[in-house]
Amino acid sequence: MATFLVTGASSGIGEACALRLDRLGHRVYAGVRTPEDGERLRTVASPQLRPMMADVTDPDQIGATMAAIDDEVGPAGLDGLVNNAGIVVGGPVEYVPLSEWRTQFEVNVFGQITVTQAALPLLRRARGRVVFVGSISGRVSTPLGGPYGASKHAIEAIGQSLREELRPWRIRVSVVAPGVVRTPIWGKGLVSADETIAAMPPEGTRLYGASIDRLRAQVKEIEAKASTTPESVSEVIEHALLSRRPKHHYLPGGDAKLVAAAVWLLPDRAVARMLRLPAT
Repeated sequence: MATFLVTGASSGIGEACALRLDRLGHRVYAGVRTPEDGERLRTVASPQLRPMMADVTDPDQIGATMAAIDDEVGPAGLDGLVNNAGIVVGGPVEYVPLSEWRTQFEVNVFGQITVTQAALPLLRRARGRVVFVGSISGRVSTPLGGPYGASKHAIEAIGQSLREELRPWRIRVSVVAPGVVRTPIWGKGLVSADETIAAMPPEGTRLYGASIDRLRAQVKEIEAKASTTPESVSEVIEHALLSRRPKHHYLPGGDAKLVAAAVWLLPDRAVARMLRLPAT
């Protein structure tokens, strides 16, 4: 039996990952933001799964949670950390308020750093593993997706640096970068984009309104056709945590593999054309 901490376990990939590891018989600390989320998880998991309050933007809460885990695991340490918590902020770079950019990075980047720094003493004891849940947007950033794409590009860089820094302690670091996954995050992202649009001045709506409408339609269509599920991504995360030779990068989903291959093989201008919003 191994011991893992999974952040962002209230829904989507994080929930699927926590439940999968729990079903395999491992001890799972499932990071959630509200007591209600924790109670809901308890109803579908074994008694061994422990919901933990883990708002990644609250360093004091993360510190307290890690101290509680430390008290329970003791010298055995932590076998794995899954940095999954994330949000989507969308809109034109020109008009997304700096406060929203900061919110995007507080959750998707600085939050992952906060948890990783706090967990590393426990991971070092067990020669554990770190898994970052990134996105194919960490390799290509789409129009009107600048804040989210930038945060996922940052995760790629952090994962690459951390992997080499932790090599002396044989702590493996993987980045799991799926394409479109059928999770609530896309609906939440559209709500965020709508809020950004509502706050734009009339000139912003004039300049970007048509593009935003095309993006909204495209996201709904892509999400409806998405074949990648949170459960299939959790299977990949399991491999990163438990296999003898985990990969540096994983690309769950055919769309993620296709985009990664295109970025590798095609000229920049061809990739740019591929990412353009469809004309009306």
